[in-house]
Amino acid sequence: MSAHERPLSAVPGWLWAALGASLAAQIAVQALRLTPSAAASDLPPAPTIAALRAASLGEPAAGARLAMLYVQAFDLGAGNVLPYRRLDYGRLRAWLRAILETDPRSAYPLFAAARIYAEVDDGARCRTMLDFIHQAFLEDPDRRWQWLAQAALLAKHRLRDLPLARRYAADLERLTTDPGIPLWAKQMQIFILEDMNELEAAKIMLGGLLATGHLQDPGERRFLKERLEALERRLASEP
Repeated sequence: MSAHERPLSAVPGWLWAALGASLAAQIAVQALRLTPSAAASDLPPAPTIAALRAASLGEPAAGARLAMLYVQAFDLGAGNVLPYRRLDYGRLRAWLRAILETDPRSAYPLFAAARIYAEVDDGARCRTMLDFIHQAFLEDPDRRWQWLAQAALLAKHRLRDLPLARRYAADLERLTTDPGIPLWAKQMQIFILEDMNELEAAKIMLGGLLATGHLQDPGERRFLKERLEALERRLASEP
């Protein structure tokens, strides 16, 4: 052994445990791909948050990522004959919740909910994912605002449920406090109100936003003034 090498006994125990967990996860994923009976099975019930944390062996971020890999093995691309729209979305939501609780700083479960599982052509399943995102947002608005913004867009364009989209947009505007959140996110409710033909309410909100003096960018102020003038013209033209 050279002077620059250390014996295997010097490797921390947690690193060996993480390596073993990673290997076990790889074996499990390969088994799901290769075993027809496993590939045809649905997602099993989610573990408790305590069990998932215990299985993480003091490394919650790594444990959460491994759990997400396991969940994502239950898709059509991994050899499962059940596409997303036939998964048990109650169980799926429970898995995503447990993973998010294990590593609350991770955006991976929210990304998967918004950009993968909510994209199914099934209104009920889509709503399950949007509600999961909304509840997660309420727990940490300033860090999870972008996922609620995505949920509002999905409610508007995929579900064509403007009242639901407005509710998400209203919570986004009301509950976030970080000044770094972009203005377009704060303005979503105004544009949804326009789509709902709630022109008077949109006008009041837009006028109030301009009156606060918080808009420092001249281009943004000009754009919003033009929208306000357009709203006023539409209101004036109505019988």
